Order: sequence, then structure tokens, then C-alpha cells
Amino acid sequence: MADTLAAMNARSTLREYWELTKPRVVMLLVFTALIGMFLATPELVPLPLLLAASAGIWLCAAAAAVINQWADREIDARMARTRNRPLPTGSVGTPQALGFAALLCLLGAALLAVYVNWLTMWLTLASLVGYALIYTVFLKRATPQNIVIGGAAGAAPPLLGWVAVTGQVEAEALILFLIIFAWTPPHFWALALDREKEYAQAGIPMLPVTHGAQFTRLHILLYTAILFAVSLLPLGIGMSGWIYGLIALPLGLLYFVKTWQLYRRPSRELPGWLFTYSIVYLMVIFAALLLDHYL
Repeated sequence: MADTLAAMNARSTLREYWELTKPRVVMLLVFTALIGMFLATPELVPLPLLLAASAGIWLCAAAAAVINQWADREIDARMARTRNRPLPTGSVGTPQALGFAALLCLLGAALLAVYVNWLTMWLTLASLVGYALIYTVFLKRATPQNIVIGGAAGAAPPLLGWVAVTGQVEAEALILFLIIFAWTPPHFWALALDREKEYAQAGIPMLPVTHGAQFTRLHILLYTAILFAVSLLPLGIGMSGWIYGLIALPLGLLYFVKTWQLYRRPSRELPGWLFTYSIVYLMVIFAALLLDHYL
């Protein structure tokens, strides 16, 4: 490992290695993991556990992001949105990227095993394999349902946070998992609609490429309806109360209305708007769960 790090391309900067980790995506994952930790206990999470679990999950998620960029480097080079990433431009070499991913993974797994618990470590590594290998290497290129099947890996962080505190998988943690699992398809299909030509040129069988834009709009609408129903489960089982409801209900209704508008009166701007809104939506409803939990 030391030899790998020593061999890192001299032209590469820390910023370029940071970009390999997809920091904005990983920070969103870690944010939901943190919410899972706090929701798992009526008290505050002990600071040493909070720091170790957050760092371990972040390191493993960052490793998965680096492997994702390594596997997609040729595809990224053909897409305007991604062609300036470090691997397509050659500012970071392939061996250096893989060595960096291995280092991140080892550090993250060690933190989780030593300072958190073994179940969290194994579940985190399973989600890493699910995203970096099963989704990126196989599903992404094999089926238009790639993001549905592979979404399980991206939905894991709040469950991981919960298990980090409790040491076990419980119903409330699975509801947090289901919220992100249902959120993932309409989130990514909105991006796929917005970048349909790029995905087609790159040879990626995203739903708009294989089944057309209108079919995709219908499925965005249907999955948003599922998401709206799933987002109410915390209310249904008494996991949260009126504070969460007052925030989640209007946000979910707005999301559904906009996807209905996309289906009935599509426009060029709406897919991009929905992609951005979906990120805000997820962050706010998870923050609402936390606010409701402590108030």
C-alpha cells in the first residue's frame, strides 16, 4: 500500500483525489447515515461513536465512488457532464485511483470494526460491493432497471447509521432504507431525461434510451407516488409525529404534482428542476425526522 501511495502521479493534486470521491454525493449519504444514528436513540449519540461511525461510513462510501469512477472512466470521457473528471482527463492514473480506493476502504472498515461494531462493518462493505461492482460494473450496462435494482446500495446509509448505534437491524431502520430506495429511481430518471442524448451516445441503457421519454415520465410519476406513500410510514408506525408530517406532506405533494406535470405537460426544463428538487426533498425530510425526534 505504501508503494502504491508513493507511486501516485506527481501531477495529481489533493483536490483531484478529493474529486474522485464524489464529495457532494458522499456527503448526502453520510448526512442520512447521521440521521439514522440520531434516530436510533432517544439520547444524543456518544461523540466517539458518532465520529468513528461517520468517518468509517464516509471512507467506505468514498472508496465506492472512486471505484465507480474507475469503472466508468471510458463512459465519462464521452459525456459532457463527466468528461472533466480526473480519470478521463488523465490527471489521476488508473493504478493510483485503485490504490486510493483500497486505502479508503481499509481505513473505513478498520474504523467500523474496531470502534463501532462488526455488523455495521459488514453491511457497509456489502453496500460498497453492491454499488461499486454489482451496479457500476454489471447492472448499469446490462438493464434499464439498473438504478432500481442497484438502488439498494445507495439506500443503505441510514440503516448503517442505525445499526452503528443499536447493533441490530430494526423496523424503523428499514423504513429509512425504503424512503431512499423509493426516492432513487425518480431522482436518477429525471437526470436521465435531462441527459438522454449523452447516455445514448455512451451506450448506457437508461430508461429514456431503451423505452422512450414518455415511458420514463410515467415511471417517474409512479415511483414518486410510491415514495410519497413510503414517506408517510414514519407517521403510520408512530416513529415520528406532527412536526415531521407538517414538513413531509407538502414537500411530497409538491414532488408528486411536479412529476404529474412532467407526465402531462413535459418541458425541457422540468427534468433538471426535478433532479435538483429531489436532492433538496430528501435532505429536508430527513432533517424533519431529526427535528421531530428531539422536539
